[in-house]
Amino acid sequence: MTSLNRLTHPIAAMLAIGGLIAALMTAGPSGAVSGAVDSAETEPPVIRPAYDLELDAFHWVNRLVVVFADAPADPRYLEQMDLIAQRLDDLELRDVVVLTDTDPAARSDARQSLRPRGFMMVLIDKDGSILLRKPLPWSVREISRSIDKTPLRQREMRETSASDQATPGG
Repeated sequence: MTSLNRLTHPIAAMLAIGGLIAALMTAGPSGAVSGAVDSAETEPPVIRPAYDLELDAFHWVNRLVVVFADAPADPRYLEQMDLIAQRLDDLELRDVVVLTDTDPAARSDARQSLRPRGFMMVLIDKDGSILLRKPLPWSVREISRSIDKTPLRQREMRETSASDQATPGG
């Protein structure tokens, strides 16, 4: 009976769902979920909650797409996350980490820094500059085009192309 009460308690249920989502986000290409030891040694998942993270931790390492809403049931938030999920590989290719924040009361670093009102999608480059602020969902294709136009991404593509040509067989 005690374990049943723990599972039916709203906070316990949310934590269980959050754990499931986190496990799914750390699933490898084969769909196998990494263990706790493995997840510390691998790269962070592409989609992460923003609540306990500081934006500066991603400086010069990742680009950020930060998706805000006042509630996880916001239709614009759901649409944006669906659009992102459909083309996650395109974002990974561009070193993008997606941060989500659907709780205004949590006062995350991202929310305090970017000050959204309702739904907002923000694209931040590796140097910390804000490339876009959008009040409506954007497709990954549009996000990718915006990234690919930046001087930093142009340089990355040139360097990748040069290293591919220098590699035997490439």
